[in-house]
Amino acid sequence: MSNQTSVTEFLLLGVTDIQELNPILFVIFFTIYFVNITGNGAILMIVILDPRLHSPMYFFLGNLACLDISYSTVTVPKLLQNLLSTSKAISFLGCITQLHFFHFLGSTETMLLPVMAFDRFVAICRPLHYSVIMNHQLCIHMTVTIWTVGFFHALLHSVMTSRLSFCGPNHVHHFFCDIKPLLDLACGNTELNLWLLNTVTGTIALTSFFLIFLSYFYIITNLLLKTRSCSMLHKALSTCASHFMVVVLFYAPVLFTYIRPASGSSLDQDTIIAIMYSVVTPALNPLIYTLRNKEVRSALNRKVRRWL
Repeated sequence: MSNQTSVTEFLLLGVTDIQELNPILFVIFFTIYFVNITGNGAILMIVILDPRLHSPMYFFLGNLACLDISYSTVTVPKLLQNLLSTSKAISFLGCITQLHFFHFLGSTETMLLPVMAFDRFVAICRPLHYSVIMNHQLCIHMTVTIWTVGFFHALLHSVMTSRLSFCGPNHVHHFFCDIKPLLDLACGNTELNLWLLNTVTGTIALTSFFLIFLSYFYIITNLLLKTRSCSMLHKALSTCASHFMVVVLFYAPVLFTYIRPASGSSLDQDTIIAIMYSVVTPALNPLIYTLRNKEVRSALNRKVRRWL
């Protein structure tokens, strides 16, 4: 990394300046992280082990569970460490690495959600052609594509950020290394970095959101025009409810953080929103899918009974 910087480490200021709150926050974040690892780990395990769940829908759900575990692991362990430690330092390389994996996994999940919406569209609107359209090869190709695009999208931001000049101060007003807080510390011109953040990241987020909206629009239109039975309509929509809740929980804070102008940014506001989409939402996803999905609940019950 050929950066012109005198800063060798950054200090992550965390979520609060009140030291007395740190033990309470540690317990809260540790509990949420434990729920995340346990819940998503259980979903990932049953999707792999249960032959009845070897379908495109659960293949993508397994990817989502893997992403949620990894996404939180990029930031939460360091947050927990800093809540109990007086030293809140992170090396320059560690900071750029954290930034890279945060945006790699975050953008991959952003693109995975419209793929899951497309899967529901085909299942509901083209049920007779579902197995032909959503074949194993297509599922693998779509998954590899979104993971690859996510990696290079993050690489763009991490390389561009690492090339900035940081000459002090080195206090990051966040609980992890993200682009906007680091740009506030850069000595040089950051207009290109902000443009890339708003344009590239914004395009990925908005395009993905639009594709999800389009999928649900066609699903609802198709159901209203072709389905006469209210019970069938309710059953079809209920299969999409879990995915829709995940979309709302993930996209709302992400779009608010990365799409709005930098001038309207508040550091405290950004921190709270980042906690929502990087800590809380990944822990809620397995609860949403297990509570609303009968097949996942049944698979979990079968595994628990077998172990007991």
